[in-house]
Parts: sequence; C-alpha cells; structure tokens
Amino acid sequence: MGLPALKKLLENKHRFKVLKGQNFIIEGAPVHGIYFVYKGKVKVFKTGLFGKEQINRFVKDGDIIGHRGFGAGQHHQIGAMAMEDIVLCSFSSAELLKVLQTVPSLTFDFMSFYSRELNQSETKVRKFAQMTVREKVIDALLYLNRKFRQKGGYLTLQLSRKEMADFTGTTDEQVTRVISALKKENLIKADAKKIGILDIKTLKKEISEHNYFLDL
Repeated sequence: MGLPALKKLLENKHRFKVLKGQNFIIEGAPVHGIYFVYKGKVKVFKTGLFGKEQINRFVKDGDIIGHRGFGAGQHHQIGAMAMEDIVLCSFSSAELLKVLQTVPSLTFDFMSFYSRELNQSETKVRKFAQMTVREKVIDALLYLNRKFRQKGGYLTLQLSRKEMADFTGTTDEQVTRVISALKKENLIKADAKKIGILDIKTLKKEISEHNYFLDL
C-alpha cells in the first residue's frame, strides 16, 4: 500500500526553475505545499522590526523548504529567494498529506526530522544570545564552511557584508570590523564578497565553549 502511494506522489511532483533574485515563497502567503531544492542555493529569511530582514538559514541541493508551514498555520512565516538560478521540486499539501496518512514509515521519518529541527532551533536561540559579535561572525563562517565548503580557496557561497549582518543579527559595520580583524590575524582571507577560511581549528576553538556546531 505504501509503495503505490509514494510512486504516485513522485509522479505528481512539480519541477520548475526559479531565476536568481526571485522569491518563490512569500512571507504571509498561504501554504500550498513544500519544496525540495534539486539544484542551487536559496536564502530563507523573515522580516523583523522596522522591515529589517533577518536571514534564518541558507539552503542547498537536497534541502527542504516550506515544511514549517505545512499542516500548521496555513501561512508561510518565512520568505525564500533564489541566490542563483535554481531548480525546485514541489509537492502539494494535499498530495503529501494523503501519503503521510498511508505510509507510516514516512510519517515517522517526518516526525523525527521535525524533532531534530525543533531541538536545533531551541539550542540556536539559547546559545546565540550568549555570543559576542566576533563569535557570531566566526560561527557564521564555520556554518557556511560546513554547509557549502570551499573551492579554489574560498567559500562557495559569497555574501555581502549586509547579508552577513542580517544572518548574524549584527550590523554591516560590526561584520566589517570582525572580518578585518580575522584577516589581520591570518585566520581568514577576504576579497570583496569572497572569503576563505585559513585556520578552521583556531576558529572552532574560539567558540568551543558554546558547543555550537549545528547545521541549521
């Protein structure tokens, strides 16, 4: 019973392209389904006080987006924008709900996935509040390295100072000062948006007291 339902779900998936800079999830819009990133990089964000953007996380090939609105408030609490030309696969809420009701193993996997996400999110909020600006920037760099790795000596995801500030909950000026300091200490190298990590071990040691190495 489970295999036919899964097969039908896969047959009904929608695959489409999104161009760089386009939003495919609008904050506050109704939830119609969930998305899987087939290829590309995505920025997931939320609008804070006075319209300031807060970047929650970055998404790459194989990651899921929009799942936190599925079966909950029926409206997306986040927005998502393509950081390059991307390819997405989507499943409608109705199709996914039907499969979850008929395939217990998939339902259990979803429950485990949501449980891990909740635990990571709670840990992030608690630890993040205890970090200095420098530690927040270092943590962000280590996150980007874990998530996207380096190629040619630089992280494969390039962010502006504003995007780094929106991700770390700091300001452009604070990020610039920390990046300059880390560069002078030969812990990283930086050229405009391009940043390369030269000493991962030392950076990890600097924030080790927070025990904060989560892939969020």
